[in-house]
Amino acid sequence: MGMFSRMSTIVKSKMNRMLDSAEDPRETLDYSYEKQLEMLQNVKRGVVEMVTAKRRIQQQANKVKDNISRLDRQARQAVDAGRDDLARLALQRKQSALMELEGLDEQIAGMEQEQEKLTQAEQRLQAKVDAFRNKKEIIKAQYSAAQAQVRIGSALGGISEEMGDVSLAMQRAENKTDQMRAKAGAIDELVATGVLDDITGPKDDIDRELEQITTSSSVEAELAALKGNGSPAPAAAEAAANPERGV
Repeated sequence: MGMFSRMSTIVKSKMNRMLDSAEDPRETLDYSYEKQLEMLQNVKRGVVEMVTAKRRIQQQANKVKDNISRLDRQARQAVDAGRDDLARLALQRKQSALMELEGLDEQIAGMEQEQEKLTQAEQRLQAKVDAFRNKKEIIKAQYSAAQAQVRIGSALGGISEEMGDVSLAMQRAENKTDQMRAKAGAIDELVATGVLDDITGPKDDIDRELEQITTSSSVEAELAALKGNGSPAPAAAEAAANPERGV
């Protein structure tokens, strides 16, 4: 039994959470307001029915009053005609009509009191319904504003996460740009020092042969100088000085 009770509690708690997430307070407030309006309409309908019933009794009382006046006239006419028996009968009916009228007046008075109570209840209920409507609209506006703030907060949170990714991408781009600039600066420095001359300006066959002759002449001149410990040979010196003549 303990396990089933615990499972029931868990299921109820989950159902409550589901209902809370699905419930819109604005719809609940509107529904409550509609129910209050229905109650107010029922009270107003009761007042109308009470007034209608009272008027019917008043009409009936007016007819009884007219009948009393008629019976009174008949009694007088019977007395004038010497018919006391008819006068007595008219007066008996008049007394019955007076008793009926008294009962109708009591009913009318009681219904007027009930009508007054219903009218006051209607007015109090109308005031409560109007106050609830105003409060309802304020709460709905506050809820809509809070809901908009939540949406804005969620959007800003998403933007913040996205901007974080964008910042990382920008940082990587800046790092790559700095690396490319460093490479470009190194190339410019190599070009300025002449290290990359051989790749910036291709040479033809004549230039290469002249450089080879010059290099060979210089080598031979230095070799002769080393052997004789003196000045380089005239031919070698001349060849070194005028490479074009050796062509």
